[in-house]
Amino acid sequence: MRTPAVARRTRTLQLGVPAALLGTLSAGIAATPASADAVSSPIERLQATPTRIAPTVAPPAVYTVRPGDTISSIANRFGLRTVEVLAWNGLSWRSVIYPGQTLSLAGASVPSPAPAPVQAAPTATHTVVAGETVFGIAQKHGTSVDAVLAANGLDRSSVIYPGQQLALSGESAPSAAPPATPAQTAAPAPTATGGQAHAVAAGDTLFAIAKKYGTTVAQLLALNGLGSGAIIYPGQSLTVAATPAPAPTPAPAAATPPPQLFANLDAEQAANASLIIRVGRELGAPDRAIAIALATAMVESSMRNLSWGDRDSLGLFQQRPSMGWGSPEQAVDADRSTRVFFGGSSDPNGQASRGLFDISGWESMSFTDAAQAVQISAYPDRYGQWETQAHQWLGVHG
Repeated sequence: MRTPAVARRTRTLQLGVPAALLGTLSAGIAATPASADAVSSPIERLQATPTRIAPTVAPPAVYTVRPGDTISSIANRFGLRTVEVLAWNGLSWRSVIYPGQTLSLAGASVPSPAPAPVQAAPTATHTVVAGETVFGIAQKHGTSVDAVLAANGLDRSSVIYPGQQLALSGESAPSAAPPATPAQTAAPAPTATGGQAHAVAAGDTLFAIAKKYGTTVAQLLALNGLGSGAIIYPGQSLTVAATPAPAPTPAPAAATPPPQLFANLDAEQAANASLIIRVGRELGAPDRAIAIALATAMVESSMRNLSWGDRDSLGLFQQRPSMGWGSPEQAVDADRSTRVFFGGSSDPNGQASRGLFDISGWESMSFTDAAQAVQISAYPDRYGQWETQAHQWLGVHG
């Protein structure tokens, strides 16, 4: 398990491009392996913070990101779990936060920052808010794009961001001008090709947008002339290939199960499967919880107690010591790491991590969603591909 890559924002500005920058997420599904060893390599995920530190003050409902902040440090500061802050703000472990961004610390939606009033002065300044472009700022203050660029030492390839202060070369906003409306509230216009347009909102990823409109990430990139490393931002209009998928029907039978994978376990893998089943029985875990643990171990480590992994991920479940899942020695203790995965009142980590039994309503979740709630993986669909095989292992090795 690994900590999120937190990118520090540089003070640059891009003509006509809205301010907030968020990461993209592309997910792939692995092909059926020829053997158990070829199933998967350790998968990236973000977990809870190392410890739950008692806050010295009550956490505010909304927090404004400052330079140097990370999701983990903000959560620690107010005694919260990193995974909770991510969930409340619709973020994933790949998301980028930036100075001036507002985060909800109480599960409430984050309000859009209000435009700062412009002071009339010999050299006026403007505070950038989400959705603004250099063109819009110049038009609002009765100046030109070139004047704004020159006053701030910027060029036409620069990027602006919320909270940034821009000099306006002595030009002030007309007193009768109404406040600018954030770009997110504008209705998306249909594209010339007859397709639909989607206005990117905070927390959106290409994967989620593609899933919503019944298309693929590759098609979205091609339709919008984007590369695989492109960044999307709130207020950006993306062309989508199809109309939004209809609302899901209540009947669960309509859902198509993921393609199932199968593998024969060797002696080492079979011993680890037996250990997971034994620990689950000792904890009173139902068969479905044990099957979820078996599938998770297969996806994360090919059912092997690895002494290596991505960043500092270790063991059967690739738990990260840096994220509060125990010391390196504890992470490769197969018995202990299995108990940490199940969690609950018998969790050796206490409140420092969140196991399956700590997830409210896990019993009613789908197989893959329950595993994903614990692991926070970049490839959540992989767990469900081992559901059938996991129940078979439970019968054979239990």
